[in-house]
Amino acid sequence: MEGPQIHPSAIVAEGARIDPTASIGPYTVIGPHVSIGAGTTVGPHCVIEGHTTIGRDNRIFQFASLGAIPQDKKYAGEPCELVIGDRNTIREFCTFNIGSPAGGGITRVGNDNWLMAYVHLAHDCIVGDHTIFANNSQLAGHVEVGDWVILGGFTVVHQFVRIGAHAMTAMCSLLFADQPPFVMSQGQPAQARSMNFEGLRRRGFGPVRVSAVKAMHKALYRDGLTLEQAQARIRGIATTTPEASPDVDLMLGFLAGVSAQRGIVR
Repeated sequence: MEGPQIHPSAIVAEGARIDPTASIGPYTVIGPHVSIGAGTTVGPHCVIEGHTTIGRDNRIFQFASLGAIPQDKKYAGEPCELVIGDRNTIREFCTFNIGSPAGGGITRVGNDNWLMAYVHLAHDCIVGDHTIFANNSQLAGHVEVGDWVILGGFTVVHQFVRIGAHAMTAMCSLLFADQPPFVMSQGQPAQARSMNFEGLRRRGFGPVRVSAVKAMHKALYRDGLTLEQAQARIRGIATTTPEASPDVDLMLGFLAGVSAQRGIVR
């Protein structure tokens, strides 16, 4: 079997594991603890270092920096990790750091994500599947992002903030609080504006499920309820609309993890 397609000018350290079907572009540097899966292409002038594992069929564009140590003064050289799944597109000048001991030691990116130029993922971030991060989206440490999330360009997310599945931010949004599933936000600081109804329809949500999401939005944002009261009302939606039970469970599971200190976008 032939080896991987590695440009003669690339520097690949001894110990790096590169699948025979992967390719490495000119002047790229690959560290000794890096693993790159089948079909993944790495463009020119990239640096991939640290204990970094990259799955199958990813496309990494020029000038990306993946697996560098965290921008954390407490970090003392521990062997933390960056783990990237399959079929992700990582555009120019993206910077993804490894995890830190205080955050579990792993920064993780799932599958089928579209990460545009200059996206930054700090240490211990967790990104789900099928997300879109527009140019210059910036995540501080320990941020969690659910599946199908869309971040508008220049979105900035404070450390330890969580963003629920199917949520969306407008351009230049600044998130200091958790953003529940399905919510669309905008502003500095970001405020909830609506639910991502068009995105849900595009993903196959029928009228009944969309109506249930509207009811959850009303409970959270329109009827003057406390968070505890809103959760109680949302719980009842699953009884009256069994088809929406997975969506109700998603919302309630997220809200159960909201801290009193951080709260949710309002």
